[in-house]
Amino acid sequence: MVLAEPRADAAEWAPSAPPIAPRPTRLWRPRRVLVTPAALEHAHGRAMVERATAFGLPVEHLSANRLTGLRNPDPRIAYREAKATLAIVVAPPTKLKLQPIPPSADWRFDLAEGCPAHCQYCYLAGSLSGPPVTRAYANLDAILGNLLAYLGQGGITSAQEERAQEGTTFEASCYTDPLGIEHLTGSLSAAIEYFGAWDAPVQLRFTTKFASVAPLLDLPHRGRTRIRFSVNARAAARYEGGTASLDERLGALATVARAGYPVGLTIAPILPVPNWPDAYAALLRDVADALAGLPDVDLTVELITHRFTPGSKDVLQGWYPGSDLPMREDERTRKMTKFGSLKYVYPRDLMRQMRETITAAVARELSRARVLYWT
Repeated sequence: MVLAEPRADAAEWAPSAPPIAPRPTRLWRPRRVLVTPAALEHAHGRAMVERATAFGLPVEHLSANRLTGLRNPDPRIAYREAKATLAIVVAPPTKLKLQPIPPSADWRFDLAEGCPAHCQYCYLAGSLSGPPVTRAYANLDAILGNLLAYLGQGGITSAQEERAQEGTTFEASCYTDPLGIEHLTGSLSAAIEYFGAWDAPVQLRFTTKFASVAPLLDLPHRGRTRIRFSVNARAAARYEGGTASLDERLGALATVARAGYPVGLTIAPILPVPNWPDAYAALLRDVADALAGLPDVDLTVELITHRFTPGSKDVLQGWYPGSDLPMREDERTRKMTKFGSLKYVYPRDLMRQMRETITAAVARELSRARVLYWT
């Protein structure tokens, strides 16, 4: 496909050691693939249709550019049907006006919206309207070409001395898990190649709960993409349906690190599971074991505690009525966001204890890692 400027012939890049092919993981296969007429006007949209067809998936060509007929009065049925649907659409113009995404990065941009996983704490439940259909954007040229206007702008890595070496950072996993749908979209690989050929201090960032990294290993990334894996204590695994196992994610972490990518951990959402200090220390030891023997790994850590809003709680309880995820308001502290909305976070004493304990465990078990933030 033809990508917008800036483009240059990227220098040949070779990893420091031959990457080890990761063990194949199960790929998401939606039961429905919807494609709008406008999406077919873009080469990338047509390529996604070809990918879906190659997987033997049924593709429905819509007569209009709106997705209709996806709602159901039963939230469980609506959820189930939406989670099994991939829609190939054109991103609206509002998607080309980037928003800051502190404390992670300078800017967020979206290759898609929605996620095939079934996480019982999913923060998208309070962020996206309507049924949780995964929408993949066909106008990828415009999405990537739009990023140039934001170079050197932003208030996180563009402005903070301690993270200035990252350059202008662009977060691609705010509203989706791009690796979980990469086999059907190819959008993530295209973005990695775009950043690799962008001769400027920039970084593409994404986090994932999946492990199918094989398509990314030989890309000319030139160290300009940081791949972070969202991980949690093993006791929290029951809240993460439809994702790769922790061991698969840690194996993929080591594989992409071996392929020369800067890597990271997004430890989220941190939960006071039984014996949580030992549970999170054990997680960090597992990470250290996975990376053992790999020299000069560029590893960052982002620490994110669980929180919820009244709206997200209602949606999640509709989707997962049997969940035992703790979301009792009387066990939390009320906090107002900068946008004036209400969220529930852990009480101050528990938050302080978790922060001190877990950051100390990071320093002990992963001494060369950089903790970017706690929130």
